[in-house]
Amino acid sequence: MNRNRKSNQMFHVMLVVIGCLVVAVLILLGVFLAENKKSEETSLLETQLVNTETVLMETETQSMETEETNQTADTTETENEVETADPDQSTFEEAGQAQSGGDSSTINSQAVSESETAGTTIGIDVSKHQGVIDWSKVAASGVQFAMVRVGYRTAATGVITEDECAKYNLQEATANGITVGAYFFSTAVNEAEAKEEADWTADFIAPYPITYPVAYNCEGFENSGNRQFGMSVADRSALAVAFLKEIQARGYTGMFYAAKGELENNAKWDSTALSSSYKIWVSQYPAASYPETATSSYTGTHAMWQYTNKGVIDGISKTVDLNVAYFTYTKQAEAKAAGTAEHVTANVEVGVNFTSVEENVTAKESVNLRSSMDQGSTTNVVGKLVNGDTATRTGTGNNGWSRLTYNGQTVYAVSSFLTTDLSYKTPAASTTQQTEQTTDSQFKTVFKAVDDKVTAKELTNLRDMPSVMEPSKVIVQLQSGDVAHRTGMSDNGWSRVEYNGQVLYCVTSYLSVTTG
Repeated sequence: MNRNRKSNQMFHVMLVVIGCLVVAVLILLGVFLAENKKSEETSLLETQLVNTETVLMETETQSMETEETNQTADTTETENEVETADPDQSTFEEAGQAQSGGDSSTINSQAVSESETAGTTIGIDVSKHQGVIDWSKVAASGVQFAMVRVGYRTAATGVITEDECAKYNLQEATANGITVGAYFFSTAVNEAEAKEEADWTADFIAPYPITYPVAYNCEGFENSGNRQFGMSVADRSALAVAFLKEIQARGYTGMFYAAKGELENNAKWDSTALSSSYKIWVSQYPAASYPETATSSYTGTHAMWQYTNKGVIDGISKTVDLNVAYFTYTKQAEAKAAGTAEHVTANVEVGVNFTSVEENVTAKESVNLRSSMDQGSTTNVVGKLVNGDTATRTGTGNNGWSRLTYNGQTVYAVSSFLTTDLSYKTPAASTTQQTEQTTDSQFKTVFKAVDDKVTAKELTNLRDMPSVMEPSKVIVQLQSGDVAHRTGMSDNGWSRVEYNGQVLYCVTSYLSVTTG
């Protein structure tokens, strides 16, 4: 019995010892695991700190690079800007009815402005090629933003030149509530020139509230007469980066513009690198324009899509590029040099090349004298020149208009209505002519029968009578390339045409004969 009691006591002691050993092992294991976790967390924190320091160093390096500038002096010359495609015609109203966003997987957002937010907006891009724009009508049509060309570097000699309409377009678009961005047409051949272009652009736009991006536009580099001819994709892309870095260093959002075919597969530009740092503005014109075609077929990332260059907008006499942007802004930006913008008036002769003359003219019959070269309304008619009265002609334009001085004013009249033969008398209608008059109802204009096909030199109005005075009305516009059948021509500058089943009238000097 004593022996059994002692055995039991020893057994209990052994159990206690074993239990203590197990507890000790568990404690040691817990301490080990805790220390190991702490070591891992310390290592991860150190890695994050190293990565943060690397990013900061890279940012500081980029900032230093963008602060470099190199400006040189230049003179003026006309530019050689190249169209990127031949699209269909589109109206802004159609686009405004369906402001749907594009495929979000292809849209990038390299935002710089704090006021930028997600959204879809419809806008235009304009230059002197659109002539004098009536921005109040553009605003009334629903245009939300305008990308305004502010300047260009000439293709042959590399001279930086201000767009003749830039200040007026920025001034009037803003005054009519349209948010603006800007673009520069570049032919830079080295990074110093690209930065010079960016600084010139930033200085030029400083007085205006530039909210939308500032874009780099470069075309025509495959033309043998272009300064950039023969440059590699890498070299040209580096120039775009130099421009955009400098623009962003000056406080604007940078954006790169190019055609879809140039961007795809890095064909003409390093689009992979450009899209990683800057917004992409792609031009691609489908057979059925936006919104019938909801998105561009360009598969790369892009923030803006130029979907046609034949848009029709009230207030713009010529066709215009239309764009959809996949971003918007909560407020308009402040001008960086507020209060310094020069107030300008419209240059009515923009885009017209006048040959200087000094000669007296009279009207073949009678002709309206206008304050601008626009027959769209009678609001610009300031007088009338009749046969026998004289005015001094100071220039003949390549658009069929003459610049005159009359009663101390500079006015404009259609050239074909004028003659330098001051003894010219308006002929009385002959019997044959009266027959022609009967054909043309109550009109005084006499037409000689012709039979040819014509098209518009640019864009011209077809009217219901051979006059620009009320009650004459514009029925339709004839685009360059569209064909009408001309059946008569008058000696005072009008043509009678058949178009879409109607007999209409237009100014002869706006037409050219075609075999189409």
